[in-house]
Amino acid sequence: MGSSLAGAAGLNAWIPLLALGLLARFTDIITLPAGWSWLTSDVSLWIIGALLVVEIVADKVPALDTVNDVIHTAIRPASGGIVFGAGASAEALKLDDPGALAGMNWTPVIVGVAIALGVHLLKAVARPVANMATAGLAAPVLSTAEDAASITMSVLALLVPILAVLVGLAVIAGLIWMVVRRIRHRRAKRATTQPV
Repeated sequence: MGSSLAGAAGLNAWIPLLALGLLARFTDIITLPAGWSWLTSDVSLWIIGALLVVEIVADKVPALDTVNDVIHTAIRPASGGIVFGAGASAEALKLDDPGALAGMNWTPVIVGVAIALGVHLLKAVARPVANMATAGLAAPVLSTAEDAASITMSVLALLVPILAVLVGLAVIAGLIWMVVRRIRHRRAKRATTQPV
């Protein structure tokens, strides 16, 4: 569950935080331990919701999406660490392993940061390439697809974790394929335009 939530945070920092907070607050699907209960507070949910709206809008505007990605280079990994840590703690609670929560274990948080950072960097590299190739027309399309993938991964991570991992791997494979394809296209173009 944690790795899928962290991957979703790499695409959109706020969707998995909001999904985790709302499900923990309004359902019995997730029970967060006391250390993570701040995610379910009114203030946290409203702030996360407002920041989600800002990110959704900013990420759809060419050039502004690149600035948004630069700003979120710290935020998305932090969000990934939070949702991975909270998800791992909630999972430990569901497995009735109280010893797992006796002290704060930073390993899940660090793993979540690494996963979200990896996904974020792939997104941050792919987006400018796509924007240049399409004169900015790709920004709203890719952003919408990334938001949909983040929502899907977050919901699946909380409801059907193994399926979320498969969706996450498909998203990452798609981003890698897009970057590799663009690099090959540039190399081919340079090879044909160089004088002999």
